[in-house]
This record gives sequence, C-alpha cells and structure tokens, in this order.
Amino acid sequence: MSAAAVPTGGAGAPLSLVLREVEALDLGGGFARADVAVVDGRIAAVGRDLRAPGLPSVDGAGLWLLPGVVDCHAHLGLSTLDRLEGLATPASRWALETADNARRTLLAGVTTLRDAGGADAGIREAIELGFATGPRLQVSTVMLSQTGGHADGFLPGLAASGVVGADALPPDPARPPAVVDGPEQMRLVVRQLLRGGSDWIKLCTTGGVLSAHDDPRAAELTDEEVAVAVFEAARRGRGVMAHANGGEGLDLAVRNGVRSIEHGLFLTEEQAHAMAAAGCWLVPTLTVVHDVLRLADAGELPPHAAEKAGELRAIVGEAVAIARAAGVPIALGSDLLLREQHGRNLEEIVHLRAAGMSPEEALLTATIRGAELCGVAAERGSLEPGKAFDAIVLDGDPGDLSPFARPGTVTGVFRDGVPVLPHPRLGELQAAGAAGAAAA
Repeated sequence: MSAAAVPTGGAGAPLSLVLREVEALDLGGGFARADVAVVDGRIAAVGRDLRAPGLPSVDGAGLWLLPGVVDCHAHLGLSTLDRLEGLATPASRWALETADNARRTLLAGVTTLRDAGGADAGIREAIELGFATGPRLQVSTVMLSQTGGHADGFLPGLAASGVVGADALPPDPARPPAVVDGPEQMRLVVRQLLRGGSDWIKLCTTGGVLSAHDDPRAAELTDEEVAVAVFEAARRGRGVMAHANGGEGLDLAVRNGVRSIEHGLFLTEEQAHAMAAAGCWLVPTLTVVHDVLRLADAGELPPHAAEKAGELRAIVGEAVAIARAAGVPIALGSDLLLREQHGRNLEEIVHLRAAGMSPEEALLTATIRGAELCGVAAERGSLEPGKAFDAIVLDGDPGDLSPFARPGTVTGVFRDGVPVLPHPRLGELQAAGAAGAAAA
C-alpha cells in the first residue's frame, strides 16, 4: 500500500451502505428514526424509507446514532504534571504515549479534537497519514504566558543550567519557549508556532489553579502582547484561545479579539455580555474542575493547588448559566491531561447537563457547536448529507445523558466513515460495506 493510500485516523476502508431505522440525532438535538445512507465514508442522504439501489442495507433498529464528539480543549501530549518526569522523558516515548492518548480519545467517541497545548503538528500529521489512530486534530503546540504565569513551570534548581519555563513536556528544539515577555517576543514566538504548523495560538491571560506561582483571578500578559498574538494569528487565518478564569485577564482577552475563553470560572454577567457582543466563545471545561476537586479531597494535590481548588467548589458550573443567559456560544471541552484521564472526554456532556443545559442543548454543544468553533461545521458535527460520516453508536437511549459518565456507553465509532471501534453490529456493517465495495 502506498503512503497516499493509507487510511486516515485508523485502519480500514470507508463504508458504503444504508443504516436503516436508527435513532439519529437531528439538528434540534433530539432523536428521530431515520435511514442514513453512507457512500465512501460520506453521508449521502438522511430520511425515511430511503431508496438506495446498489447499497447494502443494515438493520439499525435499537441503535442510537450521534455525530462524533468535538472536544475543543484537551491535552493529549500532557500525561503528567510532574515537570521533572516530563524533562526526563525521551521524545520518542512522549510521541508514542501521546499517540496512545489520541487512540483512547478516539475510541471514546471524540472524532475531532482541539489540543490546548501539548500535541504538535507531528502528532496531527502522523494520525492523518495513518501511522497512528486518533481524532482529527487541531493543535496549539504550547500555551504561552508571561514570566511567573500559568505556563511558567519555573524550577529554581535547574535555572542555572538554562532550563527555564519548564513544563511537563520533554525538551524539543522545534518547540518554542512557553514564557514570553513583551510584544516583540510574543510576535516572534507566535510566528515560530505558525511556522511549525500550529492551528491555534494558546495564551494564558490569567493564572491557574494547578500552577504554583500565580492566582487564577490575576491578570497575565498585557493588551499589547495579546493584541500582537491575535494580529499575527489572524494574518495566517488562525485563531487565539485564552486560558482565562476571570477578572481583568478575561477582559483584556475579550477586548483584544481572542476567539474563545477557556474555563471562565469566575465569569461575571458583564463579562458574558461583552463576550456575546464580540462573538467570543466559552469552553467551560467542567470535567477537569470536578477531577481537581476529587484530587483535593483525596489529599493528592500540592498545598498551593488544594487551597485554590477550595474556591471552586461553590461555583463550579455557574459560568455556564451566566454565559447561556447572555447568549455566549458554548463548546465542549474536557481539559483532560493526565494519562489516566484520557478517554473520559464524554463525561463533560453530563457536567453540562448538570450545569443547566437541556439534553438537546448539551448534545449540540458536544457536536455541531464545537465544529463551529473549530471552523469545520461545513464538514463535520452533524448528520447531514455531504458531510463526513463521523459518528458514534449507542446501544440504548442516552435519556438524561447520565450514561455518558459510564465506561462502555459508546459501543461504536466511525471516523471519516471508517469503523474504528469494533461492535457486533458494526462488524455486520463493515462486512456489508466490504461486500458493497467488492460489488462495485
């Protein structure tokens, strides 16, 4: 098989068939019984009693079909928060572990993922060339902050050796430094990231919860630094995402034109209205907040992080309600980053429901809304004719969405029409698709 013939995203060939009488997610977020015709991995038609001469039919009764989930915030390349472990990790092991995180994420039902710092263009290309299995990726490579900011993993004992801004990624000469001070240094690093193939630029305009040297409410970076990043990204048709929990740091991100606010834990009504007016998205990342609270309760966080986490318990999910009331567009983001977390992405759907979304709204947030934020809604995010057949299969009605918190709820996954998760019914579909391809 030539390199050009290697299937993208996983092994196998795209299917051609009609899946009959399946409960399919519609554009309103509800389920309607329909036939779904797929030709060479693309949706050809959706409707009742489809006539599709030459295509094999497969009984989909009792199955629920949804578009593949779009996760707009995860960290495939970050398997640990231990910076010394990250520095000691050979680049080859990092690449293989990142690829395994991608595989687990795809099998969980995420078919498109915007990586918020960690995975680079090489991981994205390896998946598209078929050397690894994973979601279709958009990468930001590294997240950028000022000295002493959220991305500055300063290790005093290593500073004398020239190791500054250490994060949990292995050293890589092709990865620019995460610590940026001043507009001209910001311009240079953003240009380096774009040269290296980054699809997004990730900035930290406030402190964080897990980082040691900052406050999650405190502003980081300046208007000039953020404006330069947005300008340089826009010149290359790229967007900027901002880690921003609230306060002035969130304000400066919005007024300087970032495309999305990540987290927004302390979002106010006034800020939400400003976001809505600017067309700025919120990616609330509730799963990681709940995980941080569990780690704090178990005594598994360092004291600085446990103290900051305590502030979140009473407000988790409030930003979602505030943003919805103001008309801010919201996309799903899990913010999973530890090796044991990857593959739990769809739990975020449950947390969105708990934060006040209806089941219909939460499912649209997990699918078409994320595709809109990532600029791929013309191709993915819904079960519409002409789009790629990115889809997940459930064996039962997700109802109040609580099943998404349980492993094994997703029993089948298609990416670009290729079945990447085995299932008794999917095995039948794959056999039928192969027979149809042979007949053609």
